[in-house]
Amino acid sequence: MIATVKTSMRERLIEAAMQLFYASGLRAVSVDKVIEAASTTKVTFYRHFKGKDDLVVAYLERRAAIEREGIGAAVAHGGGDPQAVMRLISEALAVITCEPGFRGCPFINAAAEYPDPDSSVRKAVAEHRRWCKDAFADLVAPLTPDPAAAADDLMLLRDGAMVAGYLDAPEAVAASFLRTATAVLDGLKRD
Repeated sequence: MIATVKTSMRERLIEAAMQLFYASGLRAVSVDKVIEAASTTKVTFYRHFKGKDDLVVAYLERRAAIEREGIGAAVAHGGGDPQAVMRLISEALAVITCEPGFRGCPFINAAAEYPDPDSSVRKAVAEHRRWCKDAFADLVAPLTPDPAAAADDLMLLRDGAMVAGYLDAPEAVAASFLRTATAVLDGLKRD
């Protein structure tokens, strides 16, 4: 007998949002479309979320958890060696940007659609970016007296790779990311 796992309605709504928001954009997808995709009602939706922006934040938090897991896995598998970690992230970028329907970075996309830096959506974007920069800073701390500046450089590369991955050939983007990240890390060793 195969056991089935019952998914909570909140999870079903987030899963529907994951598909719809990324494919079509945050502003283009109505709450009604999410409700329909999750096979529920407005009353049920509003039991779980105060409004659409709360759902968008939940979507971004889920996307952040996925990216953080990937970066964490790269750090663990790379043994903390910055060059190995960047190689693993580069390989992951090549895979991610080749996936059908890839539309770039969900956080950059969200920031473009929600220009108010005080909105809950932009705060969720900022929190994830802060986490990424902290992870990069921790990675390069043994190599430089200014890990925050190096983390800014690596974050810029990550952002550029996510945008270029939507516009250019994924293999070329991954190779360029790795070359540039390697140059940044090599530069730290000389400082």
